[in-house]
This record gives sequence, structure tokens and C-alpha cells, in this order.
Amino acid sequence: MNTWFHSWRAAIRIARRDAWRYKGRSFLVLAMIALPILGVSAADLTLRSSELSTEERLSRTIGAADAWFDDSDYGGVPILQSPDGEMNTPAKDYGDQSWPSGPTDVTKTFPAGSTVLTDTSGSGKLTTVHGLLQTEIRELKATDPMARGIMTLQEGRFPEKADEVAATTHFLEASGLTIGSTLSARGYDRPYRIVGAYELPNELKADQVNALPGAFLAPYAKAAERAGLTKPEHSTRYLVKLSGGFTWNMVQQINTKGVVVVSRAVLMDPPADSEVPLYQKENWGNYRMGSGVPAAELAALGTVVGLAMLEICLLAGPAFAVGARRSRRQLGLVGANGGDRSHIRAIVLSGGLVIGVAAAIVGTILALILTFALQPLLEEYMGQRFGSFDIRPLELLGIALIAVLTGLMAAIVPAITSSRQTVLASLTGRRGVRRSSRVLPLIGLAAVLLGGAIALYGSVVSDQFVIVAGGSAIAELGVVALTPALVGLFGRTGRWLPLSPRLALRDAVRNRGRTAPAVAAVLAAVAGTVAVSTYAASRDAQAEAEYQARLPYGAVSALVAEEGGRDVPAVRDAVQRLLPVDTRADVDRVQVGKANCSPYGGPGCGRYEIVIPKANECPLWAPSVDGEDPAAKFSRQEREKLAKDWRCKQGDDGGVNVEGGLLIGDAKLLKVLGIKDAGAEKALAEGKIVSFAKPQVDRDGTVDIKLIADQAKADQAAEEGKPVPGEVKSLPAYLVPEGQKAYGVQGLITPATAKTAGLSTVPLGSFFSTDRMPTTEARQKLDGELAKIGSDVDLHLEEGFVGDSSIVLLALTVFAGLVTIGAAGIATGLAQADAEADLKTLSAVGAPPRVRRTLSGFQCGVVAAMGVILGSVAGVLPAIGLRLTEERAQTRFYEEALAQGWGGSTTPPYVPVVVPWETLLALLILVPLGAALLAALVTRSRGALARRAAT
Repeated sequence: MNTWFHSWRAAIRIARRDAWRYKGRSFLVLAMIALPILGVSAADLTLRSSELSTEERLSRTIGAADAWFDDSDYGGVPILQSPDGEMNTPAKDYGDQSWPSGPTDVTKTFPAGSTVLTDTSGSGKLTTVHGLLQTEIRELKATDPMARGIMTLQEGRFPEKADEVAATTHFLEASGLTIGSTLSARGYDRPYRIVGAYELPNELKADQVNALPGAFLAPYAKAAERAGLTKPEHSTRYLVKLSGGFTWNMVQQINTKGVVVVSRAVLMDPPADSEVPLYQKENWGNYRMGSGVPAAELAALGTVVGLAMLEICLLAGPAFAVGARRSRRQLGLVGANGGDRSHIRAIVLSGGLVIGVAAAIVGTILALILTFALQPLLEEYMGQRFGSFDIRPLELLGIALIAVLTGLMAAIVPAITSSRQTVLASLTGRRGVRRSSRVLPLIGLAAVLLGGAIALYGSVVSDQFVIVAGGSAIAELGVVALTPALVGLFGRTGRWLPLSPRLALRDAVRNRGRTAPAVAAVLAAVAGTVAVSTYAASRDAQAEAEYQARLPYGAVSALVAEEGGRDVPAVRDAVQRLLPVDTRADVDRVQVGKANCSPYGGPGCGRYEIVIPKANECPLWAPSVDGEDPAAKFSRQEREKLAKDWRCKQGDDGGVNVEGGLLIGDAKLLKVLGIKDAGAEKALAEGKIVSFAKPQVDRDGTVDIKLIADQAKADQAAEEGKPVPGEVKSLPAYLVPEGQKAYGVQGLITPATAKTAGLSTVPLGSFFSTDRMPTTEARQKLDGELAKIGSDVDLHLEEGFVGDSSIVLLALTVFAGLVTIGAAGIATGLAQADAEADLKTLSAVGAPPRVRRTLSGFQCGVVAAMGVILGSVAGVLPAIGLRLTEERAQTRFYEEALAQGWGGSTTPPYVPVVVPWETLLALLILVPLGAALLAALVTRSRGALARRAAT
């Protein structure tokens, strides 16, 4: 035991001195191991620090209160809720009956002796330096001790008067306002002075202002009604404090009155699931995430960690081999003085241990420092403040142990190789001859076949991505094991090469022990890059094929659905001024009810619908008297046939989000949309509706529009299976022949025709054609103008399909290039250490000085080229397997959609496999060429003077 300890102690001391002596190599290996440790440790610290305890979550939501009361909007009927209040439902099972709805008087449910603080939230468009900004308006007395923790004051103070507000720091940044500025709401000119800045710890990017209760929302709602605007909605919750808090039994008692309660005492000590009536209800349960990690995620995480360690080992292993080769005389002296092979292995392994421990310490310390220093930036990025800087020593220790293990694994092969050299060979610098292993290629071939079979099964038989990915990983490991044999095959091409590349290739083949790890490292990095690049390029090609243009190329639409189109004239003028407009087509929409109603309804608002004639109804969707699924009465073959029937086909709605795709406009809209049909223009002039939807047109050539004034009666009739009451307007129609793309417009009538038919209209927006594609500068100016207007504008410029994978492909190519150059450079350094005697011989026989530089460049380029070629072949196959799996899944869904009658809006799946030739060419040509040139540039033309070696 004592001998073992002292031998390892001496080995570690030797390894430490060697690491300090060769600082450049040591720093390179340390950086390769420490960087992943730094990243993982920093991620662990960030994740743990962002996880809030129950007390911290409660402080940010209910402050110092004991509970939070909220209306369930079920009309006061008894409810069941989860302990955290996130799920609730009426206690009674209403089946097919309509669920109760309506407000509840929450104030009647407060226990005697309670202290209550109201917290009311609404929204409005507030004035800013730039225009208007949609902002949350919150009425909460933030200075009350019960609200402590909900808001964090940053500067100034909270409001104390009715005409004062505080604002979040994000709102002040977005609005351009400062403390001391005044603001008001659209349609409500009363000024409010900003007296403070605060933040919400859980929502750092929230745009919110805080006022005293009753100081803003109520007068704002009255002013909006007087101005003819939609009355802003608001909701109120109550923070309640009670001596002794609220137990789970008390919460359940209050639930009988239709009120949801979030109790501090309950969350700090939650009841068992068996004590929660909601969880006993059918189709309800505790869906909280369990503490365990799914097996699939663990397997994926283990695979990623294992492959990352393998990559580092393949990169760092040759570096340790370089150190062992340069220290072979020292290792020979150890053997000459009585050291055996175990001592030699211990010294080389200690090098990996020293570097691994140093990398673990450096990576962990840097992670702590950087995470602490960058905490504000991380919090801003995540949108919430950390609960505390949470350090988990055991987790950081486990991550650090990975670094130590990686260092040891990287040094195993060099240690074994060094221990097998004889003392005489080490002292004289002779390399000896050792044949390659014959077992390793067989193992690699078996792994390739097994992994390929698994991946093939996953892509052809199963639809599990995990199977394809797992099989591909096994096959890639097999290719790595086959690398020495594959390197030998490359040697046969040397006979056709000039002198310098032939020498470089034969040297690489002859010394596979140092060439194979570098080639394998390049192979692994390039294979991953090619696989992801091929998959991303294929997904981009599929997305481009499936892309549905909302407008003709270069056309623009600007639509405003809110407040009865109040801001439409200003929006039209802004687009007309700032974009190169050729033709402008103004459009309106049909309005039922008050002029300021949105298309989605509201108090005092009605709606309209396009009546589909009975003969044109799709049999798969037609409403049935008994309430059963109408598709159920058809056979599978009949459903597949009906799914392709014109009555069941669904068109693309484009960007026209109005009922039935009905717009009010003129022939200019046809021009902007590129619709060339003289019959359509004539029909508009004759007062007809131009229809692009065949199911809407009756046999007598008319389209019926039903105006529904009473929304409540319409909903009740629909629930009872009765016809929806409403006034029907019939308009003569012209059906546009098939083949014209209308971009979501299904019907078009002129303003005069709408007025004659008794249809009320409000402005919706405009469609524009342009004489050239608008520049980025013009679009930025337009965005600024629209922001000043402050309306919710649906602005769309049709640019065609724009892929989002170009940055990903570029980043992957750069990553693979860096790994390739690094691995090839390490192999070149080892080759130079090995071939120093050969270079001296070449110099002695008259070779010019540039031969050393040229040979170094070709050695680096040969390693890079072999790795890139093998990696490119190995990387394409997994991507093909994943795409085949996706094709099977999408084909099955398409067939099922046809069988069930859902296929009216689906098309046969198109799942292409696209090889990113630009990325492959960059990897196959530019990366090896760059590696060769870089190695040639950094290599000296003449070797250093050395003493004559002993013979």
C-alpha cells in the first residue's frame, strides 16, 4: 500500500512538472476540458438559482397576505379547486348542459376579522414619447404592508395621490418617459404624473403602471364609453390577511360559494392528493411534474454527455501522446532506473489526472464567478429575478468529476502505448514497429451493422426518433472504431500523389496510433454537423413547399379590426407615404351592432355569417339532429371519397380574418391580388357579390348573409340545435372560375352594393401593390409611424418563403471547421515530433527548407480531409433515417385524416431529403485547405539545432 502511494505521488509530481514545462499544450488540453465544465456548471447554477421556493413564489404573488381570493366566473355555484388554485371546475357534473357563468360577489366570502386589500388589473393605450403603448394598468396600494414583495421599488416612490402613478422600468424604457413625466390614456385626457419606477420580480419585461385603487380604471372606462370606444375590461382579486391563516378545510368551505382561494398555509403544507376532491373527479388529476426524470430524457442526456466526452478524449488523446513522445527519453530513464510498465503508465495517466483536476477547478471557479457577475444579464434574459444564488456542492462536484474522468480517459491510450516501448527504444528515440489491432475493426464493423439495422428499423418500421438517433449513435461509434482500418485504405491512393502529399499520407497511414484519434475526432464533429445540416435543409425545403403566401409577392396589407376602424385612415396614409405603393385598394367589413365593436364580438355587438345552402353542406360536417358525429354514419371508403369532394374542401384563409372572408371593396382589390377576370369586374359594377367559394353560392346564383343582432339568443339556439335567428340578406353572385388564387378572400362586394343591401360597414384597412420590394429602412420607418398611431395593426409584407436555417448551417460549419483544424493541428504536432529525424535526413540530402513547411501543411490537410470525407458520409445517413421516420408519421396522419373525413384541408405529405451542398463543399474543400495552409504558415522552415543523438 505504501509503495503504491509513493509511486503515484512521484508520478503526479512528474506529471505536474511536465504540465508546467509545456504550458501551451497543457493550456490547450485544459481549455478543451474546462470549457464544457464551465458551461454545464454555469447552467446548473443558473437553473438552481432561478428555481423559487414556495415562500419566494408566494411573496411575489400574494405579498405578505395569507390568501388570494378570486372569482371563478361560474356564477357562484360550488366549485372544486387544486391546492395551488391553478385548476378549478364546478362541483356538479353538467354533462351536455351549458356550464354556469357569471360573476360572484367575492366580498361576501371574507371571514370575520379579515383585512382585505384589492388588486385590480386592466389595460389601455397610454401616451408615450413615441405615440401609444398597450399597457397593463394595475390598481394596488403598493405601500400597504400586505403588498410587500409583489413590487420592488427601484427609484422614486409609489403613488400617494389619485393623479400619480408608478411605472415599471421596462415601461419607462419602452415609452421614453422618466420619473416626473406625465401620461394619459387614449380617449381619457386626464394627466397622471409618474412618481416612481418599480419592477415585478417575476415579470421584468412587463409594461405596467400602478395607481391607487379607483384612481384610473373606473374613470378611464367612463371616458371611453363617452368617446364611443370599447369599455376596457378589468378584473379584481383580493389579498386577505387573517389571524391563523386559511386551512385546506377553510378553502373548501369558501369554494362552495364559487370563489377560488390561493392559501399560504395550504401551499406551505399541501394536502395529500386523496384529500383533494378535484383529483378524485373523472378526467381530473394531479398533473404536476414528478421529481423523477423520464427514462428517455435520461438516455438522451447520457448519450449527449458520452459523445461529448468521447469527442474531448479524441481531441485531447493525441495531445497527451505528443507529451509522452516528447518525454520518451525521460520515461526511458525511469525504466532504466528500475521502473516497470505500471510506473510508465502511472506517469502518463497522472498527466491526464493533473490536467483533469485543473480543468475541473478552473471550470467550476469560472462558472461561479461568471454566473455571479452576469446574474443581472441572466435575470433580464430569463425575465425574472433569481430567488437566491443557489450553489449545490454535490452537483458541482459531480460535474467536476466528469472533467477528471475525461482527462484520465484521454490519457489511457497514450499511457498504454508508452508503457509498451522498450527502454532502449525510448532512450535512443527509435519508434519500433507495432501492428494495428485486428479486433478493433471487427468490433467497429459489428457496431456499424448493428447501429445501421437499429436506425433502419426505426425509420422504416417504427416511428420513434429515439430509435433512429440511438442506432445512428451506435453506428457512428462503430465508424470511429473502424477509423484505423479506413485510414489504411486511404494509403492506397498515395501512389498517384506528388512527393510531399505522398510522404504526408504514408506517414499518417504508417502511424495510425496518432492519426486515427484525430481523424475520429474530425469525423465525429463533421458527422454531427452534416446530420444536423441535412436535416435542417430538408425541413426548410419542406416548409418552403408547404408555404402559403398571404399575398402576391411584394404586396402589402394593413388591417385594423379594433375600435371600429378608428385609426384606419392614419394607417393607410402612413403606408402610402413610406412604401413604394403602386395601387391602393381600401376595404371595409360588415358590422352588426355598435360601430366600435370588434369582429370577435363583445357587449352590445352582434355578428353575421355566410349561410351555406343545404345542398352545399359537407355531409361529414353537416349538423345532425341527434347530436352525433355525422361522419360516423359513413364507411371508411365513403369518408375518404367525401374528403376530396368540393363541398368538404377548405380554402386557405390567408390574412383575411373576417367572417366568411367577406370584404367590402372595389375592382382595385382584384388588381392588387393579381386576379384577372373581366367577369368579376363586370359583376362588381352590376352590384353582385364576387364569390371565390363555391359552397357559398346557391343553385339560383345567390349568396345569403345572415345578420345576427342578439348573440345570446343565437348561442342558445345553437345549443338547442335550433336555427339561429337573424335577418337574411340575399345578394346575386358571380362565381369566379377555379384557378384564381384569392389569398383568403372568399367574397367581395362594393360599398354601394352593401349600402343598397342594408349592410352596415366600418373601415378595415387596405391592400397595396408595390412597384419594388420596400427597403429595410422604409419598413423601419413605417413600424415607427404605426407605433405612434398606437393601434393593433395587422401589417404584412409578402416576401415569399424565408428560411431560418442559414445561420444554423453557418454556425455548424464554423464549429466543424474549428474542431477539424484543432484535431488536425494536434496530429500534425505529433507527426512533427515523430518525423524530426526524417526531416533532418531530408535536409541533409539537399531538400530545400520549404519541404518542412510543405510537409507539415500536407500532414495537417491529409488528416482533415480523411476526417471530413468519412464524417460527411457518416452524417448524411442519420438525417435520411430521421426524415424517413417523419415521412411515415405524416403519411399515416394524412391517411387517417382522409379516413375520418378531416382531409378537406390537408394535402399529401411532402418530406424531401435535401443535401446542403454548400455546407458539404465548404467542409470538403475549404476546411482541409484552410487547415493545410494554417499548418504551413505556423511551421518553421528550418528545424532547431540539436545535439547529436546517442547511438
